[in-house]
Amino acid sequence: MHASHRSAHLYALPSSPEGHGDLAARASPPLLTLPHARKLGTSIRATAQVFHDPVSLALLERVQRVAPSDANVVIIGATGTGKELIARHVHELSQRRDAPFVAVNCGAFSESLAESELFGHEKGAFTGAITHKPGWFEAANGGTLFLDEIGDLPLAIQVKLLRVLQEREVVRLGSRRSIPIDVRIIAATNVRLQDAVAAGHFRQDLYYRLQVVQLAIPRLRERPLDILPLAYHFLHEYRQRLGYGAARIDGEGERKLRQHDWPGNIRELENAIHHALLICQDDCLRAEHFHLSHVERRLDYAVAAADERGNDPLHALEQALQGLFNQSQEGLFEKIEDTVFRTAFEFCERNQVQAARLLDISRNVLRARLIRNGQISALK
Repeated sequence: MHASHRSAHLYALPSSPEGHGDLAARASPPLLTLPHARKLGTSIRATAQVFHDPVSLALLERVQRVAPSDANVVIIGATGTGKELIARHVHELSQRRDAPFVAVNCGAFSESLAESELFGHEKGAFTGAITHKPGWFEAANGGTLFLDEIGDLPLAIQVKLLRVLQEREVVRLGSRRSIPIDVRIIAATNVRLQDAVAAGHFRQDLYYRLQVVQLAIPRLRERPLDILPLAYHFLHEYRQRLGYGAARIDGEGERKLRQHDWPGNIRELENAIHHALLICQDDCLRAEHFHLSHVERRLDYAVAAADERGNDPLHALEQALQGLFNQSQEGLFEKIEDTVFRTAFEFCERNQVQAARLLDISRNVLRARLIRNGQISALK
């Protein structure tokens, strides 16, 4: 969670290195970066975003159309696609650009602390509240509040958030006095809120209150022309951080980057470039220097193999479910969910981040379920 008066700024990508003629021949695409991106080396967030592919250029055009309004925005995108970058750019293009931009990860605090963090508390409101503390809504007053992973908010807090949005005022925990606020909400999620509403995990009235405008960020593999411009941006950044001289990516290396599925999206690409630059022996990054994830490729191969055997996995799943329904087991839906979580976790070799990406849910949701099932310890 962090507040910032600085936002992501749009500017031209630096000229491509000599030898990368295909990209250098084109006009430099627009580039977004996080403020102080070089200090975020361990961040799980995407620190840069380019708009070179027609798909991402269409997104940029939509952002530019909706940003000047004061409408609430929901940004949908997988982990590592750059949701915060887009949120910051919406803020930068709005009338609130000179006011605070406050980013809050809704999955970063427990239900007991969520109300205090968002709405503030008074001295003595609970054990340990030795002084009053404004919440994030007050910190963002006049500006923009970015609620990342909004789907992770507990239902009890969703009720209070809805009231704040309706009344445009907050009441600190332990107080009876309301405080007027003027905040534009930009929410982000890596899950479909419609599905969360249908499952009873997200309030429908809050969903409609938030989703005046929806911005969907495509995965990196869905905008392939952005891959190499981003790769060369990260190469330039990490070369400077490490104090290295000029560096380039050879043809086979570029081909490997273009053909990868990128389940971790922009963040995975950044890590791949950083790692390759550390292990290469000269100023050239080659295909063997890129150690890439194969979680989604394994899934694709499994589906393809099943199709070759004439056995559609979804059809097999339907048959298995019909067999379970005939047995009329108690708590069947929960057992099926547990099986999905457990199987995904083991399929990803007990990697929580990859399993969450595979299921298109937040890591916090996955972790809570694994702890409840006894697959991992709450202390890990």
